[in-house]
Amino acid sequence: MISARSHRLSLPLLLAAVLTAASSVGQTLSPSPQSSAPSADPLAQKPTLNPLTTPTLSPGQLELVKLEGEFSDAVAKGGGAAFAEWFADDGITLQNGKSAVRGREAIAAVATWDPKSYQLSWYVEGAQMEPSNDSGFTWGHYDATSTDKDGHIATVSGRYITVWKKVGGKWKVALDASANEAPIGGDCCVVPKP
Repeated sequence: MISARSHRLSLPLLLAAVLTAASSVGQTLSPSPQSSAPSADPLAQKPTLNPLTTPTLSPGQLELVKLEGEFSDAVAKGGGAAFAEWFADDGITLQNGKSAVRGREAIAAVATWDPKSYQLSWYVEGAQMEPSNDSGFTWGHYDATSTDKDGHIATVSGRYITVWKKVGGKWKVALDASANEAPIGGDCCVVPKP
C-alpha cells in the first residue's frame, strides 16, 4: 500500500508485495475472450475484464480497470505527452533493457513520441485494489507499433503492470513496468549455427 506514511517503503519491497498479490489475484479474475470463436492458441485471444462475465469484480477493481482504460485512451490520442501526464510527481517507469526513469518531468523528457508514428495500446487482464482504496495495481498486455521514415511498420508486444496511488484525491501512476513477450517457440534458447 502506498500512502503518506509509507513513503519509507523501498521500491523492491513494494514490487514484491505487488507481485505476490498479483499471483493470488490472477486466480480469481478469469479473463473472458472477446470472440466466442475457439482458437487453437489461447494466448491469441484478447481477454477483457467485464462485470457482466466476471461478476466477482469488486468496485475497487472496476475503478482501476476504468482508470486504466482512460489512461490507454488518452495515450492513444496524445502520445508520449499524455503518457507522462498520468504519472505522479515521483512516478517511475521500468522498461525492457532500459534504466529506470524517475519523476514525471524525467518521464516527459523521454516520452516524446507522436501517436502518428508510434502507437502504444494495452488492455487490462487483472486488477487489485488495496483495502485502503487509495492504491492498487493493474496488469495486462500491451502492443507498441511504430512506423519508420520509410513507412515500415514494426510491433512489439509484452506484459505490463501499473501501480496506482491517490495523490491529493486524484489517481496517478506511481509505477509503470513493462517487459517484452517471450520469443515464440524455442527461439529463446537456440544457439545460432555457424
